[in-house]
Amino acid sequence: MKAEKRIMIIGQPGSGKSTLARVLGNLLSLPVFHIDHIHWQAGWVERPGPEKDRLCFEVHAKDSWIFEGGRSSTWPERLERADMLIWLDFPLSVRAYRVFKRTVQYHGRSRPDLPEGCPERFELEFTKWIWDTRKSGQVRMRNLYDSAPADLEKYWLRNQPQVDELVAAMAEQ
Repeated sequence: MKAEKRIMIIGQPGSGKSTLARVLGNLLSLPVFHIDHIHWQAGWVERPGPEKDRLCFEVHAKDSWIFEGGRSSTWPERLERADMLIWLDFPLSVRAYRVFKRTVQYHGRSRPDLPEGCPERFELEFTKWIWDTRKSGQVRMRNLYDSAPADLEKYWLRNQPQVDELVAAMAEQ
């Protein structure tokens, strides 16, 4: 492993992107950016697409970052700037459990990876979206992973022990 300055983390809801980003941010002293801070404004108001793109590009332009999450329209530029790509590809059962757990844990409060004014709540629409995109999201991420430059350091992690192993290896650097 080389000294990473820009780490791109992708995965579907509940895969652990935000948690891993925070852990690596603390470990490597890199700033962490959560896509949900770009996607949402207080009160669960979604930003317009062009504004989301602009904010993503502002993060990409920085010298160092850990950027977790979607906005696939900006993935090509993010990937081009990244030193490392991490894809968290956990089973739906694990992801659903984690989404349920965080919903209960943070119910009525904003999670650290959400803007203030976006209290956690149970959303049937979000649950349906997780189900509806379980295959298409995985295909998009697989295509991104496969299209990454050959010299890019990349990790396709499918379970928590693999994540823990990568964190331990990075801590030894």
